[in-house]
Amino acid sequence: MPSSSQQPTGERRPRALVIDHAWRGLGPGLEPLSGPGGAPLTRTVKLILLPLVVRPALRPELAADFLDPAQAARLDGLIRESGARLAATAQWFTLLKKARRALGIVAGNPQDLYFQRCFELATEFGAPSLDGDATARAVVEEVADTPGGRTVDALKDHLADAARRFRLDGELAAAWERRPPATADAASIAAITARAAEALDTCGAPGATRTSPSYTAMVEAGHGGLFGRALWTYTSGVWGHDDLPAHLGLTGLRTPPRPEVGRGASTATLPAPLDRTLFERLFVVLQSSAHREELPTVPELLARETGRSCAPLGLYDESLRVAVVLGGRLAAGLDPLGTGESGGGTAAHRAVNSRWQREASVLRARRMTVSPHPDPDGGVLDALAQDLRTPWAAYMRRLWVRLHGRDVRDAPLPDLASAWSVLDGVARSVMMDHRARVRSALRVLSTGSHASAAGARSA
Repeated sequence: MPSSSQQPTGERRPRALVIDHAWRGLGPGLEPLSGPGGAPLTRTVKLILLPLVVRPALRPELAADFLDPAQAARLDGLIRESGARLAATAQWFTLLKKARRALGIVAGNPQDLYFQRCFELATEFGAPSLDGDATARAVVEEVADTPGGRTVDALKDHLADAARRFRLDGELAAAWERRPPATADAASIAAITARAAEALDTCGAPGATRTSPSYTAMVEAGHGGLFGRALWTYTSGVWGHDDLPAHLGLTGLRTPPRPEVGRGASTATLPAPLDRTLFERLFVVLQSSAHREELPTVPELLARETGRSCAPLGLYDESLRVAVVLGGRLAAGLDPLGTGESGGGTAAHRAVNSRWQREASVLRARRMTVSPHPDPDGGVLDALAQDLRTPWAAYMRRLWVRLHGRDVRDAPLPDLASAWSVLDGVARSVMMDHRARVRSALRVLSTGSHASAAGARSA
């Protein structure tokens, strides 16, 4: 199979596509780390390839969701150079799962617990030798005996203690009562969102984002904290549209409620970000973190999250709070259907909206929006078109989750360039997610149509 770097294109390519192509080019032996179709598992990408092979912290040019040809070739080369080590990682993972079964251990997801340890073993020893079974057993026992683990099960076990939950609830109540009062009036908030628009307009000038005075001034003046405190009391007119709440769906209520401790979570039923319990906030972090070994232990995570959940916008770092304000200004002006009613007039809006409006799924949704006839496909696609009428909801939800993850890892956004990378990345992610959902709906509808036609023929 030819290298992705040899593909005849001068355009930027999705990083995920480059990873998938390079992975498939490594050949057999990677099945324990791959899905049924041969692509790397999501956890393989998040826990092994990105943090341990690609290492975007050391190679920031490979951190973007889209790569130019030279960057794509570099990423492809890194994965292919690690082929033997990845094959050994797969062999170690098989041994560790065998040892896990023999020891009767059922807690935790084996991929979360062992993927990175297996890569370490492959780096140190290569493929397993004759004493590999003994080494695997020792590693499984060590992981099982590690106190204060960084898993959802460890979080659940920690909060199973009623006295501990009672103490945390008291700390939450006290932190909520100690919140500083809102000091910004409507005029001040309008000035903050206007400054956010200035920063977003800078994002259209190549190379100008890194030294944006608007972004720096917002962080230094604490505009993110001011805006967050205003959400506790002020709820309308912030974005120039009275029908858009200031929180843009970050809470399902008029104002954010006092956080609770909680004891469980489900990905399918997570509430709005600022309505989540401590358990739900950390559940997302522990499930999605590709650098779990760098996180504090569960007791420390809970202690810090208690204060963070009562901070403005549910975040500690001021640069991340400012990113929420910028994201809100961007989200309020998203216009994938091209109605011209959103009021988004910055360079950032033009870049994101033009990208959305070129999407085939969006073009179909636009036709459905203006059509006097109901959706001929039975309403499935019409529901997806509705999402495009309120794009700010999905955007803000995903943005907050990413910023919260950075806050937990102490990863601020030092300049507008880094902030814009996150803001634009979230927009691309929401767009691609919507595209995938449309394609999935079309496949289901097509399957149903074929089944109906076959039934008619047989009748």
